[in-house]
Amino acid sequence: MTNVTNWAGNVSFASALRRPGSVGELQEIVASSEKVRVLGTGHSFNRIADTTGTLVSVADLSQVIEVGERGVTVSAGLRYGEITAALEARGLALHNLGSLPHISVAGACSTGTHGSGDTNGPLADAVNAITFVDASGELVTLTRDDPDFAGAVVSLGALGVTVSLTLDVQPSYQISQVVYDGLPVERLASDFAAVMGSAYSVSAFTDWVDPDVMVWRKRRGDAPIEAEWLGAKVADGPRHPIKVMPADYATQQGGVPGPWNERLPHFRLEFTPSNGDELQSEYFVPRERAAEAFDVLRALGNQFTPVLQVSEVRTIAADELWLSPSQGRDTVALHFTWIQDEDAVRPVVAALEEALDSLDVRPHWGKVFAADAALLRARYPRVPDFIALAAKYDPAGKFRNPYLDTYLPSVP
Repeated sequence: MTNVTNWAGNVSFASALRRPGSVGELQEIVASSEKVRVLGTGHSFNRIADTTGTLVSVADLSQVIEVGERGVTVSAGLRYGEITAALEARGLALHNLGSLPHISVAGACSTGTHGSGDTNGPLADAVNAITFVDASGELVTLTRDDPDFAGAVVSLGALGVTVSLTLDVQPSYQISQVVYDGLPVERLASDFAAVMGSAYSVSAFTDWVDPDVMVWRKRRGDAPIEAEWLGAKVADGPRHPIKVMPADYATQQGGVPGPWNERLPHFRLEFTPSNGDELQSEYFVPRERAAEAFDVLRALGNQFTPVLQVSEVRTIAADELWLSPSQGRDTVALHFTWIQDEDAVRPVVAALEEALDSLDVRPHWGKVFAADAALLRARYPRVPDFIALAAKYDPAGKFRNPYLDTYLPSVP
């Protein structure tokens, strides 16, 4: 049996991977299996996808990219880079993208993946219809008009195996990306609205110790470049979010306008991201608590130093998807890229969560966290509704696994 791991290599899956070539074959596999979980591109850092039963990939299903009245319908296993290139060729676009174009659309949407921007919801916010194979092997399609829909998009794989999604589209647009060095870290808090509202999508990179912050501003259209801005200066060359890494992997900077799909991600599709050298955690706090969160993180900065590669700050507009990290509130996302040493990282993660606890923090479902089921139920208010919805489509728990039993138990 070939050893199957996640993107970072810190998780080895218990089962061999099956790759059905058709929806019909997938339905047969699901119907005949006692336990099933789906592996996307593996860009998760915990055992959310693991199972002792049948592990499946939908990457080999027929590739579908069809534009219709509702938007674009795409097969679940396609990567965003493949979808967005096809849309750009048709003069169409999505509202936003994550930092990596290498992730699958179903995996990203089902775990609440997001980009940045004060007015931009998460990637799943663009979904207006979803089709999945339920526990009986039957196809189920839900649209925004269905009362179950808001619980089915960010579903953590608990309802079934997604085979296609339909996404809202808009006319294609240009983005120009400019990187600034040396934003005083104090201004990230004092001028937070000005920083994060300065472009369509904004990311701030820091280690919470360095007095200077690097800011990536992605503006729609051909915007003029300000040589100095809020005490920061335009970078004198291309940058990678991690200072020691080569900038060749990063998307075009320097204010050169280009298609949305080649600027909104931080990284180029043609460069496969390195793996095996990092872990990730991410936490979400209400936007109005941002300055308090920054004070907490700066106070913890020296604890981060041995294990932190970089931290990223982004904003997300509120949405109404039940398990979305930005459900019901405008949100600030605090991302941490750690070294690949789980024993060293875990105590820091626990201290970080304890320090952020009073800020109504929500951990990312697919990354390294220390929270237990009680805290997750308290922080994600629609958890009870979601558990009931999962039982509706999967009454025998075919899609449940130790991860779901631990963090989303049917009995609190």
